[in-house]
Amino acid sequence: MDNNERPGRRREPGPQIRDVAAAAGVSYQTVSRVLNNSPRVRPETRQVVLTAMEQLRYRPNRAAQTLGSGRANAVTVVTANTTLYGYAGVLQGVEEAGRLLGLAVGVRVVESEAAADVRQAVDYVSDPSAGSVVVVAFDPAGAAVARALPEEVPVVAATEAGGLPGAARPMLFLDERQAAAEATRHLLELGHRTVHHVAIPSEARASARQSGWRDALLEAGRAVPEVVAAGWDVASAHRAGRELAADPAVTAILCGNDDTALAVRRALYEVGRDVPGDVSIVGFDDVPGAAFWTPALTTVRMDFQGLGRACVSQLAGEPIVAPQTPHLVVRESTATPR
Repeated sequence: MDNNERPGRRREPGPQIRDVAAAAGVSYQTVSRVLNNSPRVRPETRQVVLTAMEQLRYRPNRAAQTLGSGRANAVTVVTANTTLYGYAGVLQGVEEAGRLLGLAVGVRVVESEAAADVRQAVDYVSDPSAGSVVVVAFDPAGAAVARALPEEVPVVAATEAGGLPGAARPMLFLDERQAAAEATRHLLELGHRTVHHVAIPSEARASARQSGWRDALLEAGRAVPEVVAAGWDVASAHRAGRELAADPAVTAILCGNDDTALAVRRALYEVGRDVPGDVSIVGFDDVPGAAFWTPALTTVRMDFQGLGRACVSQLAGEPIVAPQTPHLVVRESTATPR
């Protein structure tokens, strides 16, 4: 046995794509385009890159390769958050589907929508070792990455309902606009004169959830209250809840997600307003604990895991099993107003 092949001895890594780029005097994105047979590479540049590969004895020796694409048999999720329920649900769905297909799954966090942070994320997943890409584009940071990815990178974006204007890439989403309208109509049918809305941040000027709420109120000929904005943090949702709790005319609130509903519920409790006796609350997402609150939360169930699985199926060319349609789950936090 050759000494270099003895068990336990670490082999020196072979040349990587950036080594080829340096030898050819081009960017590693250009090397990636050559590997992907992109028509955007000039013939003379392609030949320089191929010559550098041959001289370095470079081979795309990833664990496995998607046939003919030059990219690793992997999927990388680009996301601005890994803990919020919707983001984590998509990530879970991608991991489940990727595992079944034998794909390695990685995560790249984009820090913000600042140009430098977006560029770092785009550069990272443009490398063939990142494989195919799922971008969670529920916010400006994810949306910016989806819009900036080079055309040769195979990508699917998980977005809010309606997709991303200006992004000519495959997009999948859940119809949360219709679900928000359904939740609003539920409150109106209980006898509430109107429904207030505590909104979470959105990539769009008016989120699909906010638009569905507004649609239902206008359709019913009801007053449309001013939106109360909250951030992703529960402290800002609590402040929004205190604002609404101080108004005795408020009897029904649609919250942008279940965390927001929990904070609003606390604000109402602090001023002695009963849920659902004085104020009905509807959440959004149906987090696992929502059924065990006191009172149990009426909320919209969102199949984020199914959305993540569908994104991987689209990238892999597999038949897509549609995620469960968002729908209202009625529990104890909504009732006829006193």
